[in-house]
Amino acid sequence: MPLPLVAVVGRPNVGKSTFVNRITQADEAIVHEMRGVTRDRSYHEADWNGVEFKLVDTGGIEMGDDDAFQGSIRAQAIAGANEADVVVFLVDGKTGINADDEAVARILRKTNKPVFLVVNKMDTPNRTDELWEFYQLGLGDPWPVSSLHGHGTGDLLDAVVNELRAVELPEEDDEPSINVAIIGRPNAGKSSLTNKMTNNDRSIVSDVAGTTRDAIDTTVEHDGTRYTIVDTAGLRRKSQIDQDVEYYGFVRAMRAIDRADVALLVIDSTLGLTDQDQRVAGYAAERGCAMVIVLNKWDLVEGPEAKADIRERIADRMTFVGYAPVIAISALTGKKVDRIWEAIDKAYENFSQTIPTNKLNTWLSGIRESGHTVSNGKAVLRMKYVTQTGTKPPYFTFFVNRPDVVTDNYERFLENRLREAFDLEGTPVKLKFKKKD
Repeated sequence: MPLPLVAVVGRPNVGKSTFVNRITQADEAIVHEMRGVTRDRSYHEADWNGVEFKLVDTGGIEMGDDDAFQGSIRAQAIAGANEADVVVFLVDGKTGINADDEAVARILRKTNKPVFLVVNKMDTPNRTDELWEFYQLGLGDPWPVSSLHGHGTGDLLDAVVNELRAVELPEEDDEPSINVAIIGRPNAGKSSLTNKMTNNDRSIVSDVAGTTRDAIDTTVEHDGTRYTIVDTAGLRRKSQIDQDVEYYGFVRAMRAIDRADVALLVIDSTLGLTDQDQRVAGYAAERGCAMVIVLNKWDLVEGPEAKADIRERIADRMTFVGYAPVIAISALTGKKVDRIWEAIDKAYENFSQTIPTNKLNTWLSGIRESGHTVSNGKAVLRMKYVTQTGTKPPYFTFFVNRPDVVTDNYERFLENRLREAFDLEGTPVKLKFKKKD
């Protein structure tokens, strides 16, 4: 089920990242005293009183042009507010209102979304005399909080989740289908690919609005299998600077990936692999999506050497999703697009599969017999047995004598051996180690 979205906006250094950390009870957001350190935005899961939601920490808003970053940071924050179901506007209770706060308030007064004016750094409870000036922002009663100490955050969250309960999220289709998110940087050809996959002699079952305002979920049937194609290409405003477009793409991609079984990462072959491609791929890997890498505009890459170079760079820089098959296509002409369906089916099958315990333990016996293990001082890792404890993606639990001895390198070794023994193309795998005497 998709989750509602809460955007945290405000000018630099008002404590947005500390606030996000307090809400998520984690240290995922970057917390730093330097102004504007959260240049981009971060995306977190949170819950309060049984209500789950997504939290987006935007970059700081500042209306001045003294910093080259400020235009894009302001746009990212405003975009976050546009995408969100609820907006938390953070201001600094110690410094009071400044011109940037007033300018942002003017923007937020025009939105039809619930806006919470939150006065941060109110570190002394029950001291409200500093709140009065914030009423002039015209956003209703200010909420005093201390992100550092947690004062006031509970009452605020009670009110936020009360608004979130009223958010109407799209109902999920009862008919089984494979959710496919088409992700990638702007202008990589996501829309063209979506059009080819949904219009070429396919039986379009339904068009429903997706969770992200302009994205469309299209359910199609191909060779007897239903697929829900989640197009994240909705907003691509060439008139705006790249960072703005990237922000819209980021939020859409994140929300699509959250709902996806398989992610199609579309890369513009004429530009090669970009940092943004790697970031989105990394997020899909973290969320446990199956993945297929699609090299679009392949017909525009001239010569075998250039093509070999692109594939080599992907192999070198995308090792963290080395399980993802790579398919070269032209979405515009439709060349080799049909190969994507087979790749999606294969990735989804492996993503959902269950490997019998007896086969896994036969494999483990071979690992033990090879003598390849790890140690820490006198402690030597001994693996007793292994079983699959989950799917989508496959989870494997190893029962061992000393889980604390397992290193990242040894985990990678086991994953590589698993992939050699079993067909796990297209899907990430998760390994867990439990103590067994």
